[in-house]
Amino acid sequence: MLGLELVVVLGAAVLVGNVLGQRFRVAPPVVLLIVGALIGLVPAVRQTQLPPDVVLLLFLPVLLYWESLTTSMREIRTNLRGIVLLSTVLVILTAGAVAVAGHALGLPWGPAWALGAAVAPTDATAVSALAGSLPRRQITVLRAESLVNDGTALVIYGLAVGITVGEEHLTLPHVGALFLLAYGGGAAVGVAVAWVNMNLRRRLDDPLLGNLVMILAPFTAYLLAELIHASGVLAVVVSGLIMAQVAPTLIRAEHRRQALAFWPLATFIINGALFVLVGVELQYALRHLSRSDLRDALIAIGAVSVVLVAVRFAFLFSSAYLIRAIDRRPEQRLRRMSDRARVVSGMAGFRGAVSLAVALSVPETLDSGEPFPGRAFIVFVTSGVIVVTLVVQGLLLPGVVRWARLPRDTSIHEEQILAETTATEEAIKALPRLAAQLGTTPKVMEWLRQEYEANLATVRAKGAGTDDDPALLHNRHYTDLRLALISTKRAAVVRLRDQSRIDDTVLRRLQTALDNEEARLAGGEPLE
Repeated sequence: MLGLELVVVLGAAVLVGNVLGQRFRVAPPVVLLIVGALIGLVPAVRQTQLPPDVVLLLFLPVLLYWESLTTSMREIRTNLRGIVLLSTVLVILTAGAVAVAGHALGLPWGPAWALGAAVAPTDATAVSALAGSLPRRQITVLRAESLVNDGTALVIYGLAVGITVGEEHLTLPHVGALFLLAYGGGAAVGVAVAWVNMNLRRRLDDPLLGNLVMILAPFTAYLLAELIHASGVLAVVVSGLIMAQVAPTLIRAEHRRQALAFWPLATFIINGALFVLVGVELQYALRHLSRSDLRDALIAIGAVSVVLVAVRFAFLFSSAYLIRAIDRRPEQRLRRMSDRARVVSGMAGFRGAVSLAVALSVPETLDSGEPFPGRAFIVFVTSGVIVVTLVVQGLLLPGVVRWARLPRDTSIHEEQILAETTATEEAIKALPRLAAQLGTTPKVMEWLRQEYEANLATVRAKGAGTDDDPALLHNRHYTDLRLALISTKRAAVVRLRDQSRIDDTVLRRLQTALDNEEARLAGGEPLE
C-alpha cells in the first residue's frame, strides 16, 4: 500500500474509532484496536508491516516529550522512591517471570527473555488515555513509571538478543555497565539537549522558529542518545522535564499559544494511529504462524497476561509493606496509599507502543543465517498481550475505580484558586506603582483596579463554593454579555467580507483575536 493511502486510512480510522468510543462510552484505545484489526483484513493493508524504527524514532519521541512537558515534577520528587522501584525492579522481575513462562511454553531462554523485555514496560500514552480519571498523585506515578521503565526494558532486550545471536556475554560488571550507560548517558544527553534548547529559545523571537526548535528537541535527544548506545527514551524524558520547569519564565506567550495549538492535536493523532497499528500488526503476525504455533501463542497470550497482572500486584503490595516496615518516619506515613488505591494502580499497567516496537525489533536471522528462534511467536504474543491489557484491563478499570471509592481529588482546584487569588492581589497592590512608572492616567488605572477587584471577588467566591454569590452572578452575566457581543462582532466582520468590503486576510486576523477573547471568557484555555 502506498504511504499516502496508509496515512489517509489511519487518519480515517482514528476519527471513526474516537467517534464510536465517545458514542458508546468505551475508551477510544479499545475501539481503535478493534478498528485496526478490521483494517488488517483489507488485502492491501495485509502486506504492510510497521518498521520498528517508525515507532521508536517518529512516534515515541513526540509522545514522550509531550508527556514529560505536562507531568508534575513536584509529584515526581515526592514519589521518587516508588517511581524508581516501579521502573527498574518491577521491570526486571516482570521480564524474568515472563521469561520463565515463555521458556516453559517452549521458547529458548534468549527469546524468552526478549519476550519478557517486550511486555515488561507499561506505556505512558496508554496510561494517560485510559487512566485519566484517577487522582493526580496516582496518575503522576503511573505516567512517570511509564516514562522511565522503557530504558530498563531496552537494556534487558539488548542483552537477550545479543546473547541469542552470540554478541553479548552475561556478567555482572557488563550488565552494570550497560545499565549505567543507558541511564547515565541518556540523562546526560537529555540535559545537554535541554541546555541547547533553552539558549536557542532565548534568542529566537519568531514563534514559528521557536516551536520548530521545540519539535526538533525530542528527535535530537533520542538520536544522540542512540548514537552512544544510551537510552533515547530517557534522554527525551529528561529533556522534557527540564524544559517544563524553565519554560514558564523562558518562553514567550505567543510561542506557548502556538505550541498549545499544535502539540495536543499532533499527539492525539499519533497516539490514535499507534493503537490502530497495533491491531493491524496483530493480523500481520497471525498470518506468519502455523496452526499449532497459533494454539501455543494463544495459550501464551493468556499465560503472559496473567503473569503480568500477578507480578504487578505482588510487587505493589509486597514493596509497600516492606517500605512501611523499614521506613517509619512520620512523612512516610503521609505518603501511604490505601490497598484499594493500590488495586487500581495494579489494574492500570497497560502495555502499548514500546512493547510493539521492541517485539518488531527482534532480528529475523542469527549471525549464522538461521532464523531467530520464535520471532513470529514473540511478535504475535506481544501484540496479543497489548490487546488484552488495553481491552480487558481498560474495560475493567472504570468499575475498579468505582469499587475503590477513591477520595475526590480537589487539590488542583484548590491550588488554582490559591494561585489566581495571590496573583490578582499582588497585581492590585502593584497597580499604583506601575501606573506611576508608566505615566498612566488615573481614569485608566481606576478602570483596571475595578476590573481586577471584580475578578478577585469572583475567584474568592469560586473558592468558597457558593454558586449564588453576587460576584459569581455578576461574572456570569458579564461573561454571557461579552460572548454575545463577540458573536455580533464576528457576524459583522463576516458580513463585511461577504460584501467584499474587507479581504479574507483582514477577516482571519480579526477572527483570531475574537477567538482568543472568546476562549478566555469561556474558560477554554488549557491548564497545562
